[in-house]
Amino acid sequence: MLELRDVSFAYPDGDWTWQHVDLRLEEGELVLACGRTGSGKSTLLGLFNGLVPHFTGGTLAGDVLVDGRSVVGVPPRELAHLVGYVPQDPLSGFVSDVVEDELAYGMEQLGLPPQTMRRRVEETLDLLGIADLRRRPIRALSGGQQQRVAIGAVLTMHPRVLVLDEPTSALDPTAAEDVLATVARLVDDLGLTVVVAEHRMERVVPFADRLVVVDGGTVTVGAPAALLVDSPVAPPLVELGRLAGWDPLPLSVREARRRRTDLQARLAEPGTAPAPAGEPVLTARGVSVTYTSHVAVREVDLLVRAGEVVGLMGRNGSGKSSLLWALRGALKRAGGSVDVGGGDPAGLSSAEARARIGLVPQTAADLLYLETVADECATADEQAEVAPGTCRGLLDRLAPGIDEARHPRDLSEGQRLALVLAVVLTSCPSVVVLDEPTRGLDYAGKAELAAILRDLADQGHGIVVASHDVEFVAEVADTVVVMAEGEIVSRGPAAEVLAESPSFAPQVSKVLGAPWLTVHQVREAMA
Repeated sequence: MLELRDVSFAYPDGDWTWQHVDLRLEEGELVLACGRTGSGKSTLLGLFNGLVPHFTGGTLAGDVLVDGRSVVGVPPRELAHLVGYVPQDPLSGFVSDVVEDELAYGMEQLGLPPQTMRRRVEETLDLLGIADLRRRPIRALSGGQQQRVAIGAVLTMHPRVLVLDEPTSALDPTAAEDVLATVARLVDDLGLTVVVAEHRMERVVPFADRLVVVDGGTVTVGAPAALLVDSPVAPPLVELGRLAGWDPLPLSVREARRRRTDLQARLAEPGTAPAPAGEPVLTARGVSVTYTSHVAVREVDLLVRAGEVVGLMGRNGSGKSSLLWALRGALKRAGGSVDVGGGDPAGLSSAEARARIGLVPQTAADLLYLETVADECATADEQAEVAPGTCRGLLDRLAPGIDEARHPRDLSEGQRLALVLAVVLTSCPSVVVLDEPTRGLDYAGKAELAAILRDLADQGHGIVVASHDVEFVAEVADTVVVMAEGEIVSRGPAAEVLAESPSFAPQVSKVLGAPWLTVHQVREAMA
């Protein structure tokens, strides 16, 4: 169905992203593409529908075939009926305001008869379980609902191949499971070939028939269990299997639970982490946020101490982002007060507020406005009044090897996020607030981010991380706060809140039970 024959690609004025790639994907397969941040996964996916090099530019050698037809030089609009492509941010690709109109738009461009369009819209609404959303405004939907609408918008054109770039990166665990179950059903029921690029491999590996590993300019294809033995990126479950010496490696929690007895016998109970006892650096009382008649945050109290990392969790639309913006003072509060270092950030100048509380927003690229990576780093150093190279050092820890002459908008999603994180962390504000900071970061990048945040906490800073990435929260958080419907419904030590939750428990907890959270804990216990 999809075939690359001796394909090599390089961006304009850049080195080869990868060379001499041979790849063949069959009909009715679900294939997971993985690799380090910036390794070329999104570039590989863009080849299949002509976005690369038609829009990106660059040098392409070799041949790309879809359903036996060479697509080299064919513009993406002529491949829409063969290859459906859903980008990392589906909201950026919507062209209509209402769900039903969005599902019909692609067919209108293909000139299909109205009767055919109506039938396909109805079929797609039923297939994806979104019939009740047909007349809803797209921007009023949750992240999981928007993701299903984006998939539906390409399915109505009856493609043979579905390409999804980071489809679950903005979704809570339950919504992510729903979307991936829908995708798996499309493979089984319709015989679609589906290619998914995803950094949160733990979500996709149980569904994958084959794995494509992009690493160091090479592309390797094979069975997941075989390639994950020494893959440069691997989910926590596989890392646990490597540590325990299990062969073959487990690809699902169910498989691992069947083999856990010998590992549990080798482990002593982990010690209980002491609760952070520093002085409060952020105190919020009765914070409320409303949008017209909708209450997004309802009288929330939050205390963050020096040296404490607070994980803020909850399903899509629970009010996490609104709370973070209200804490920063960048969003008007309907009620309540916030104290950071003896003052309310809402009443300070932008520079003063940045020095007290640094915010990394969900759309991190909004903070990038200069022409090169070097300019962004130099300006961050200058504004923070720190030694030149400080920002660049942080960036190299998160995403090494980025060319300082590149324009920030030309970076991958993960590389742009790493740059914004480096810019914000350069000033070392007393409180750091991060909204979904791991989108686009691979496991190594997330480990470095966790180390940086722990370093900041050890220096007396307070950290608040809003995230759907349960594995990252388990690694970094001391305290976990769970929100629902704009209110805090649970708070406590990470080991208690995460391990006791069916939705937010990390893979290690699902295998070994409480209080185990991370592979790092297991490794220390074995040592």
